[in-house]
Amino acid sequence: MKTGHKRKKIRSQDGIVSGILIYAFIVFILIITLYPFINVVALSFNDSNDTAAGINMLWPRSWTLENYRRLTQYENLGWAAFNSVLRTVGGTVAGILCTATVAYTLSRNDYVFRRSIGFLFLIPIYVSGGIIPYFLLIRNLNMMNTFAVYIIPMLISTWNVIIMRSFMDNLPFELQESAMLDGANDFTIFSRIIFPLCKPVVATVSLWIAVGHWNSWIDTYLFNAFSPHLSTLQYELMKVLDSTNIGNAAGRALMNPNAALAARMVSPISARMAITVVVILPILMVYPFIQRYFVTGMTLGAVKS
Repeated sequence: MKTGHKRKKIRSQDGIVSGILIYAFIVFILIITLYPFINVVALSFNDSNDTAAGINMLWPRSWTLENYRRLTQYENLGWAAFNSVLRTVGGTVAGILCTATVAYTLSRNDYVFRRSIGFLFLIPIYVSGGIIPYFLLIRNLNMMNTFAVYIIPMLISTWNVIIMRSFMDNLPFELQESAMLDGANDFTIFSRIIFPLCKPVVATVSLWIAVGHWNSWIDTYLFNAFSPHLSTLQYELMKVLDSTNIGNAAGRALMNPNAALAARMVSPISARMAITVVVILPILMVYPFIQRYFVTGMTLGAVKS
């Protein structure tokens, strides 16, 4: 009896030690995960001189909004932010509708060309035409200096189609059969049965599409650089960051005196941190609302390929 009691006591102590070690490991991971973000936020509110000297890392010694205030002095930044929001919302809605319809078509067992078209969708994953053919294609389609260049090329992504089709493959086919017996057509089955059941994967793919639209700036640089009314926030912030470089400030003084003044008073590190916070804040505000769907959409959508 005493031996058994000692074993239970030792086992209990081992459980406490292992629990402490697990919690300590979790806290360690939490610290190294949050530290970069806290550091970025702190530097964005920190005085530029202190930031350049590397004085503060986690808490600003001298609080200031000058880093953010200087961003508002650049021309076209507000209009570019509006274009980015419009592009993100419109592109995400259009991308989800197109991706879901294609995925539903490829998930139908009675679709004759299911395998052949699915194989064609896989080719761009392994073989890419490159930036030059892509530029020539956009130019030949007369989408240069248009808002459509932000939406149409990003309507369909092969990876998103595969994830969404895999999720639909896991849905019971009996739901579709019963709807067919009731006289429902394909559009009714998709809109009233399949699509409402795909909330987890729709939320997951929506996040990917929205982040892709929000962070994209290369298409503005290639296709709409000479159309200021079509500029996006990321492209304008890239120019702001470029103007804060000390070596370029003197050269830009003749073209934009306000930008040159901002470059002298805000260090490149401070501007970079403020730009980072401005860029990630909208996505950070949206993510908590779709977090509960994200893991489910990833796991269920990856069961089949």
